[in-house]
Amino acid sequence: MTDTDLIPAVPDVADAALAARLQAALDNKTKPVGALGRLEALALRIGTILGTEQPVLDAPQMLVCAGDHGLAARGVSAYPSDVTWQMVENFLAGGAAVSVLARQHGLALTVVDCGVRRDFQPRPGLVSRRIAAGTADASAGPAMTPEQCAQAIANGREVVRALPGNALLLGEMGIGNSSSAALLLSRLAGLDIGLCTGAGTGLDAEGLARKREVLREVLAMHAGANAALEALAAFGGFEVATLVGAVLQAAQERRVIVVDGFIASAAVLVAQAIRPNVTQRCVAAHSSAELGHALLLKQLGLEPLLNLDLRLGEGSGGALAWPLLESACRILREMASFESAGVSRQQ
Repeated sequence: MTDTDLIPAVPDVADAALAARLQAALDNKTKPVGALGRLEALALRIGTILGTEQPVLDAPQMLVCAGDHGLAARGVSAYPSDVTWQMVENFLAGGAAVSVLARQHGLALTVVDCGVRRDFQPRPGLVSRRIAAGTADASAGPAMTPEQCAQAIANGREVVRALPGNALLLGEMGIGNSSSAALLLSRLAGLDIGLCTGAGTGLDAEGLARKREVLREVLAMHAGANAALEALAAFGGFEVATLVGAVLQAAQERRVIVVDGFIASAAVLVAQAIRPNVTQRCVAAHSSAELGHALLLKQLGLEPLLNLDLRLGEGSGGALAWPLLESACRILREMASFESAGVSRQQ
């Protein structure tokens, strides 16, 4: 598989004429100019992504990618690796936070087994793109081979191609994946790992210190893995790489990409490093309580819609932010202009 086959083109969607029409439409709604604040900026962004002054969000898809991490054996998480497969079952049974929120907001939920250390029975809502039973331990060698990394990216693209709609919400599950995200942020943004590493699933002070020590070892071991795909293969995981592919495909198809928390944002960071126009299609749902997420969003140039001190992952933040995207589109489509409503303008 060549790089061209693996990485799709992601053209610039900037359109000055369309942006001017969108801004004029917003300014001409029955309100003081700018009175709807950041909702107006969100409406302009969605209209630009979809290339229309009358944006409609169609068949939104919540994609939750799951995988296990060999590095979890080093004690970088407060929870055992078995929680990964247990939560996959919980997603499919409808009992997880993202399951509840997806139901509430009419989001189609697809769970992808990217490399969980458990065999699942086939059922609706589950897609198997399993590469191996978890990644290798990144403190002992690369988490993925280059071939595994390329396959995970290809899998993500394939999964998105099969999904309907024009909006993709990113979710993930994988014990140990906040370590992968911290490592990717540190390497690709040139930040000290201490600034990038938080408590994840709830480590105490001693556990957090141990996690940072382990991650420094991993960074030193893979000092030569500086390019985005090299870093992704070195640090993992299968679910992150699958999300990278999903983001690239959604960006090529000009879908609105709703970015959840720290791990989903790390996948976008990798995709952005490969195709910088990716972030034009992205909306940051929220700023996570996980240390490093604010730095990551700054690196991406994205301003989060919400700040609820979430640190769950799964896509929960994206689901919570979803009504704001729908509202932004409705403001453009349904709110009256001064002329149509017969309302006098400001003197």
